Amino acid sequence: MLIKSYARLIFMALTGFGLPALQAQSPASNLHPSWSYQSNIYEVNLRQFSGAGNFREFEKSLPRLRKMGVEILWFMPITPIGLEGRKGSASEMGSYYAVRDYYAVNPDYGSMDDWIALVRHAHQLGFKVILDWVPNHSSPDNPWINLHPDFYKKDSAGHAAIPFDWSDTRQLDYNNPMLRDSMIAAMEFWVTHTAIDGFRCDVAWNVPLDFWKKAIAQLRKHGPLFMLAEGELPGLHEAGFDETYPWSVMNVAYGIYSGKKTLAQLDSVLNHNDSIYPPGSFRLYFTTNHDENSWNGTEFERFGEGYKAFAVWAFTMESSVPLLYSGQEEPNRRRLKFFVKDTIAWKNYALAPFYSTLLHLRRNLPALSADASFRRVRAGNPLAVYAYVREKKGHKALVVLNLSGQSQTIRLEDPALSGNPRNAFTGQSRHLGKGFAFQAPPWGYYLFVY
Repeated sequence: MLIKSYARLIFMALTGFGLPALQAQSPASNLHPSWSYQSNIYEVNLRQFSGAGNFREFEKSLPRLRKMGVEILWFMPITPIGLEGRKGSASEMGSYYAVRDYYAVNPDYGSMDDWIALVRHAHQLGFKVILDWVPNHSSPDNPWINLHPDFYKKDSAGHAAIPFDWSDTRQLDYNNPMLRDSMIAAMEFWVTHTAIDGFRCDVAWNVPLDFWKKAIAQLRKHGPLFMLAEGELPGLHEAGFDETYPWSVMNVAYGIYSGKKTLAQLDSVLNHNDSIYPPGSFRLYFTTNHDENSWNGTEFERFGEGYKAFAVWAFTMESSVPLLYSGQEEPNRRRLKFFVKDTIAWKNYALAPFYSTLLHLRRNLPALSADASFRRVRAGNPLAVYAYVREKKGHKALVVLNLSGQSQTIRLEDPALSGNPRNAFTGQSRHLGKGFAFQAPPWGYYLFVY
């Protein structure tokens, strides 16, 4: 959902970032699906993915995405979009997140049978499929407005309330037990009827945690679903979510290229998060997504020449089940319009080999599993060089990033890192050890596999 600056302040306040460090929480209440630890997520913006912008056309891309190494397909909302209060002019298509019917498919994308066929084909190729779900609000012309007016919070005039400045939606009221049961039933429909593997839950931070605890427990009676929350509350993990957004970390990362933030600040927020999140919590690292691309800038605007270095960072960070957004492999260098048809201009998939390397490494290298250990190491100028080691079951990976616009000397003094590891991007081995140094170009990136 569109995140205005006001809403971002709420997110940051809710996370507790900036407050004194708390003791580490108890482990998350759920066990992650076994297939998720070394997985990755590809966000599908169906409207903009192709000229046709429908299920059948997207289905043609499944073999390409599977070959590239994509594991989990996250589809932005596929439900019908409200007509009343629709964003933009009458000719525009509106926000995916203004849900008119929780049990139907947007006819612009195809039929329910088309969706079920797509999910089935994706499963046959080895993908998992998660669906973007909008529990915080509906469109103003959702049938619930008239059938169940008590499902909605009221404004001072007694009308269904508008959340924030999202004038094409109305705020649902989770004080109503019937609303809670109805929302769970709708989610169960998509699991049982269309065989999806989980949900990405929009504005999850603004829905009561006790609802999520009940809903996720009920949904998981149907299988080991993967649950991704758009939110940063540690309590979302205790309620059953597998993964949350690391906005507090990303807000620092966004400022490094511009010089407004430092690596010391990045370490500080990461250390703080380690102290407040339940052990084993997954975090959704990325360099762009639908909100960032449309409203805040492409990865090339935000990370500049360092976009590849930060992609390596996102794909190899501790606890990360990372995200790739539609068009990054092209690469799409435009901000895609949100409320209108604005098709990605596919040409030669120039960055597919780069992202394919990262995607396949995550699947094949236990050291990059979300539950692999993480240790920061000194590898040169601490103001510019960011390096860390990931390890699991005898497998080890060393990531070295020059997050600066100047060449840096890389020097490793840790004897545990001595050896001749393979550079995952070049395939060549390099001797590393005490007394040996090499030069990293501006925004250079290295992933050494031992």
